[in-house]
Amino acid sequence: MKIADFIGEVTEYDKKERLEERKPKSWLKSVSAFANGVGGALIFGVADDDTPVGLANARADSEKISETIKARIDPVPEVILSIHAEESKQFIVLQIKRGNETRYYYVGDGSMTAYIRIGNESVPANAAVLRRLVLHGSGKHYDALPSRYKIEDLAFTKLRSVYRMRTGKELEESDFISFGLANEDGVLTNGGALLSDDPPLRHSRLFCTRWFGLDKASGIMDAIDDKEFEGSLVSLLQDGDAFVKTNTKKRWKKTGHGRVEMPEYPEQAVFESIVNALIHRDYLETGSEVHIDIFDDRLEIYSPGGMYDGSLVQELDTNMVPSRRRNPVIADVFSRMHYMERRGSGFRKIKADYHNAVNFRPELEPKFSSTPTSFFVTLYNLNYNVPIAAIPIKVGNVAVENSKVAVDEEKVAFERRLSSITANAPTKNKTMLLFDVYGYDGVFGRAEIMQMFGMASSSAGKLLIKLKELYFIEPVSGHGKGKYRFVAK
Repeated sequence: MKIADFIGEVTEYDKKERLEERKPKSWLKSVSAFANGVGGALIFGVADDDTPVGLANARADSEKISETIKARIDPVPEVILSIHAEESKQFIVLQIKRGNETRYYYVGDGSMTAYIRIGNESVPANAAVLRRLVLHGSGKHYDALPSRYKIEDLAFTKLRSVYRMRTGKELEESDFISFGLANEDGVLTNGGALLSDDPPLRHSRLFCTRWFGLDKASGIMDAIDDKEFEGSLVSLLQDGDAFVKTNTKKRWKKTGHGRVEMPEYPEQAVFESIVNALIHRDYLETGSEVHIDIFDDRLEIYSPGGMYDGSLVQELDTNMVPSRRRNPVIADVFSRMHYMERRGSGFRKIKADYHNAVNFRPELEPKFSSTPTSFFVTLYNLNYNVPIAAIPIKVGNVAVENSKVAVDEEKVAFERRLSSITANAPTKNKTMLLFDVYGYDGVFGRAEIMQMFGMASSSAGKLLIKLKELYFIEPVSGHGKGKYRFVAK
């Protein structure tokens, strides 16, 4: 294999024309950075313009490299050093494995400095990165670390309500411990604190904006809608999903079997993207939040923190990316509530939802990109700048959409029935929202209504009484006192 071929096969590499014995920092900082990152290779005997010039005495240089690493890098990383001969020239290829004992410091000049790779440079790690390296080296995760708060210090009304609704079970105090949300002494982990109703951690926020036009500087107006949400991660998920639904549109097109819905963005792809952004973000990055930005032609979701293993997602096959979770405690709770799968198939699910859309075109494939400190998902508007008559319907996907027609017709029938009753607009709106969440199978009561609409107990009770009088709901047993479900007619 030629040196040029080797360079093309490694994601991270650096090169030196010669071994600088008097300036070991010039190359040792790359050794530190590769060990602290995803690994890499350092090639000696290659000029800055990629010309292979070779080394005068590769064997002697290799011994000095090995000795210098042992003396100047702490702890000593795992490396493979080999001498490569090509066209009567000799080169040294130093492969540095990704370390399991991060942080790896360069020791010199009276100090210790840990380096990381940013682009093609090795730079000193900042405080947030150092904390992240310490966690990785200790085998711990941010969301599993103990916080300064105890269970009794915070409320978990939203988490308990949603957990009950989505699992049919109560969230017991013992579950907080078994799920990793608190320890045996009742001290919440960071994950537990982030799932409380009013998290004391500042980075539990979500910024949502519907921009005017195709970018953030249209010259006419900045934004059509702009919201900043705070609260439990469960609330942020619901708020973000609701913001997207409010600021996007849905088309319908008649087919031989009825009508097919054509949203601008497949709903499950949006939901999955928001779930991933909130669960997998780097919560050590306290100066940045998850963002949802909607433009005329696309929807972008940004979350702090790149891929957990340091790789760049745009260089990977997203159908084959293994599941590595930065926040396993939070991920486990969300999977228990059926918001995500434990096996980590987010990329595939997002793409599959697009491919199953009747109006999907290959040029609208979702896009994933990352840097060491950021992750981006771009979802393209399936209806942008295309007249409804011109949108081609994929015949193979009509069956998928027709499976939703019964549900859609059920909702339409409920809306028609609701419009015929004597009730004020707020009552009808709240009833429709309740039906959207619970349908005919879900069970709810006063507490769920209070949580959903921020209502007082008396107001929630009056709504239930009204719905009973109209024969819209009926009591159910086996779920506790005062529970109801919608009646189908």
